[in-house]
Amino acid sequence: MSFFFTLVALVVALGLTWRYLGSYMAAVFDGRVRFLKFIERPVYRLLGTSPQQEQTWKRYASAVVVFSAVSILFTYVILRVQGHLPLNPQHLGGVGSALSFNTAASFVTNTNWQNYGGETTMSYFSQIGALSVQQFVTPAVGIAVAMVVVRGFARKNSATVGNFWVDITRCLFYILLPIAFVFGAIFVSEGAVQTLAGTATIHDVLNEVTQTLARGPIAFMEAIKQLGTNGGGFLNANSATTFENPTGLTNFLSIYLLLAIPFALTYTFGKMVGSVRHGVALLSVMVLLFGVWVGFTSYGEHQNNPAVAAAGIHSSVGNTEGKEVRFGDTSSALFGVSSTMTSTGSADAAYDSFTPTGGLGLLTGMMLGEVTPGGDGSGLYTLLIFAIIAVFIGGLMIGRTPEYLGKKIQAREVKLAGLGALVMPIIVLLFTALAVSVAAGRAGPLNAGPHGFSEILYALTSQGNNNGSAFAGLTGNTPFYNVVGAIDMLLGRFAIMIPVLALGGALAAKNVVPESLGTFRTDNGMFVGLTIGVILIIGGLTFFPAISLGPIVEMLSHGRFF
Repeated sequence: MSFFFTLVALVVALGLTWRYLGSYMAAVFDGRVRFLKFIERPVYRLLGTSPQQEQTWKRYASAVVVFSAVSILFTYVILRVQGHLPLNPQHLGGVGSALSFNTAASFVTNTNWQNYGGETTMSYFSQIGALSVQQFVTPAVGIAVAMVVVRGFARKNSATVGNFWVDITRCLFYILLPIAFVFGAIFVSEGAVQTLAGTATIHDVLNEVTQTLARGPIAFMEAIKQLGTNGGGFLNANSATTFENPTGLTNFLSIYLLLAIPFALTYTFGKMVGSVRHGVALLSVMVLLFGVWVGFTSYGEHQNNPAVAAAGIHSSVGNTEGKEVRFGDTSSALFGVSSTMTSTGSADAAYDSFTPTGGLGLLTGMMLGEVTPGGDGSGLYTLLIFAIIAVFIGGLMIGRTPEYLGKKIQAREVKLAGLGALVMPIIVLLFTALAVSVAAGRAGPLNAGPHGFSEILYALTSQGNNNGSAFAGLTGNTPFYNVVGAIDMLLGRFAIMIPVLALGGALAAKNVVPESLGTFRTDNGMFVGLTIGVILIIGGLTFFPAISLGPIVEMLSHGRFF
């Protein structure tokens, strides 16, 4: 029953957020929210720009790439020399070159994949000055890129698509920083740890055992971890530990935060293009697929774990292996699906301990391209890629003009959308094939057989989708997985982002064609169904052979599919 009330409360909270945060974000990016202009103006002067100096899509893309490259270098250097920097009560040395490269690429691409234990590897300075900084700026970059596509539909005959520096400044000051601060304070009030005092040593006089507890500035990092769809935790156990996620309320707020902006951006889209119905159509695609995956995965986790049952142990409360008792099986499944169907990757349970059915839900949720609802900004612009493909296919099928919001969808737009949709499956499958073909890759999984293959496939799917969650059964801190994973994350971010920016520029330059009887409707149930079909077909055709070798074989080996 508590799971039912959790769902109801989540739906109500997200519904209100969709309407009001979505409208607020539209006002922010339209330049109608300026109560912090006294902070904006010095920033613009420092950057040598202003809201009036708009950029072409090529200049915008160059700014994204340069900013991200500098961010990678900045993060890499801090990690390498952290032993010589302040705020290092653990007296940790610098991080190795391969791991530093992997971590820098991870946090700058909004992946937050962690091949390390935070409490034993990163100093307070690294956590605050490098990793937490990226947890703010990378979702801002994703949202800014989404705004380019939105402006592409909203404008006509325009050579410019906005100003990157203005967009991320407004996103940081008006959206991410204030919301993260409020929820960080709530996490502190609930008992999440926030201190610079270093570790705590506890002596148990009953057992004569001394234990050292890792502490640090955790609570406020936790808020932006979820809000920014980052997922990278201060501690190795992530949101499964009470220091990061102390109560049922913080667990609920974690789920809410990681879904809030991706869902609300569909309302922002509708407001900015002048048709909220189109935003509702995109929201419907997200909600329908998200609901199916929550139901499927929750059902799988409410069953007995086949491996535990084979040992003669049967549970009446579902699969509790690897889960926090205070959260339970179905709430952990909801958290897991919310995390993997966004680009968050945080975890309040051990995903390696999910049932084969539950693990399949997490894995395939990422394979859809993380568009339901996806990450901050990345979910919206990737969904629009699928929507454009759906419009083109629908127009061909029924003989109507392929148009979306008055913009003709022609060869250039379809090519860019197709490239954006296929980049992720191609890189994930290629790197998975490489990992299972070389000894360095096969040495990573801790399990043999189909589950071991699932661990490799899951890791490279997670990194290629900039998700960051892991099955926790793969030894990833090796030169092979650090380098291959970093390349996987960089391609998964920028090889999609650049075509998206080109698509936004192409759409902005087009004129608006008046709607006619021959126009294919893009704000009704048929369009929603067609878009869902395109997402499922692309994901199914590209990934079904791979998942057949992993979770499906594992399920069938236990004598049942569910």
